[in-house]
Amino acid sequence: MKVPPFGLTTEQIVDELRPLRRDLSVAVVRAKNPFNVGAIIRVAHSFLVREIFLIGDAPYYERGSMGMHKYETIVECPTEAAFLERVRSERRPLVGVERDHARLTLWEAELPGNVVLTFGSEDDGLPPEILDACDQVIAIPMYGINHSFPLTVACGIVLAEWARRHDPRGSGSRRT
Repeated sequence: MKVPPFGLTTEQIVDELRPLRRDLSVAVVRAKNPFNVGAIIRVAHSFLVREIFLIGDAPYYERGSMGMHKYETIVECPTEAAFLERVRSERRPLVGVERDHARLTLWEAELPGNVVLTFGSEDDGLPPEILDACDQVIAIPMYGINHSFPLTVACGIVLAEWARRHDPRGSGSRRT
């Protein structure tokens, strides 16, 4: 039998984390690799995102999340339309991370609070319906000949930049 950390139940840990959650969410659109989705859940947990939207019916690999799925709010949306309806009803900014259709780089883009950072599938990227709905479409600067970052790495880079800019200690404004 696995003992919960800190001597708390899963529900107690979720309750303790709730006020620490950040004002951002992650959405993954039809990722084809269940391990990648599990790993994104783990990465998103490290930044205490509000929720993780999984768009489509692809499963995720719980072992890839290293158990962090138990502490996260995972919202399953069967279609892009269902996802967009929810985000629009909440009037949340939508930022797509998509190299081929980007209008700005991550370094230039606004990364507001209450944002939903949206990542596409490994092969197809973000579908047109999502791209059209995005307030911004951004790319992560790359310097080699490789065309893209692995999905989990891209998610971690963008989450880290958002966290840097929104750090309550003010470190987002410092240059080193």
